[in-house]
Amino acid sequence: MLLRFLGVTMQFLRKALLAIAVIATVTVFFAFIALPGILDWNMNRVAGDAGPSPSAEALALHQSLTIGDLHADTLLWTRSPIERSSRGHVDLPRQLAGNFALQMYTTVTKTPRGMNIDSNSAEAGDNVTLLAAIQRWPAATRHSLAARALYQAERLHTAAAETDALTVITERKALDDLLARRAQGAKELGALLGTEGSHALDGDVNNVDVLYEAGFRMMSLQHFFDNKLGGSLHGESGAGLTEFGKQAVDRMSERGIMIDVAHSSEAVVRDVLARVKRPLIVSHTGFKGHCDTARNISDETMAAIANAGGLLGVGYWDKAVCAESITAVAEAIRYGIDQFGLEHIALGSDWDGTITSPIDASQIAHLTQALMDANLSETEIRAVMGGNMVRFLQENLPAS
Repeated sequence: MLLRFLGVTMQFLRKALLAIAVIATVTVFFAFIALPGILDWNMNRVAGDAGPSPSAEALALHQSLTIGDLHADTLLWTRSPIERSSRGHVDLPRQLAGNFALQMYTTVTKTPRGMNIDSNSAEAGDNVTLLAAIQRWPAATRHSLAARALYQAERLHTAAAETDALTVITERKALDDLLARRAQGAKELGALLGTEGSHALDGDVNNVDVLYEAGFRMMSLQHFFDNKLGGSLHGESGAGLTEFGKQAVDRMSERGIMIDVAHSSEAVVRDVLARVKRPLIVSHTGFKGHCDTARNISDETMAAIANAGGLLGVGYWDKAVCAESITAVAEAIRYGIDQFGLEHIALGSDWDGTITSPIDASQIAHLTQALMDANLSETEIRAVMGGNMVRFLQENLPAS
């Protein structure tokens, strides 16, 4: 009787252990294999009104353009930047299909829980910590925001080493060489690195040099929360540059790093304009006079940036242009040209930045069509689709 009881008990334990193993395997698969893709698919959607299919005339013009974009957060996600994906907005095959020449890849290192465009606490929990763990980022990224930026940069450099169709641009000559190869028919994309907020410095101004050596040539100052450099447009203080912020801005200027004030408070923008001689970038934005949301700074401040030679990248999501529509993007571009001058308007999609966009990179010819429908001239279309970005980079990238 005892032996029979022990046999039944052992059989039960084996089944229980097997069930636990199955549950553990399913849990691990979901958490580390399926969940990153599910989050990516859900948070970087293509939806809305993409407008009519491009005409033969629009396609012919589009293929003759030099196209560039100032802001995509693609490196945040686990998918390869050089392999075609069914998720998100950007990868190399889709960019080449869209005839892109240049893409600024921006590195997200922290976002607050409950993120919104009105007010966020710097003490709120961090979404990227969990996302990095799920995507199995290196141990160094658990507690260092600088390590997170460097890891994303490493992913881009590694991808570029695997294909001749992707080149990381860190100096003016490399840009000019890329454009010359493309003029001879090469299908190649030039990639640049930028930060999404300078909390990526981990509070150490010497990390400006570390990031520069890793290839970063644009740094934004804030993201969705106030940080050690100063106030965010979506933070709680509305403050300008702190002493550390002034030190960081000075070091960026010394190294020839382009400064991006997207997400910065208007006080920070004014302080930076008064402090630096080089023009600023707003890498992804809309215009308050066109779309009155808390995401967009005042037209007065935007005009000050433009008057100092700055470049304004128009985004594709509803809080920037007030609709999930390619027509709304074209209307924002038209507004920007009329208010701030043609030479200051560029593309700043915010693709893969947890937005819904009416198009992905392969469909960018839809924007060319929308700009034609909005009665922009060929000269205007060439400028905003990439010509202004090329000129700005030629004037502001390090010579060597």
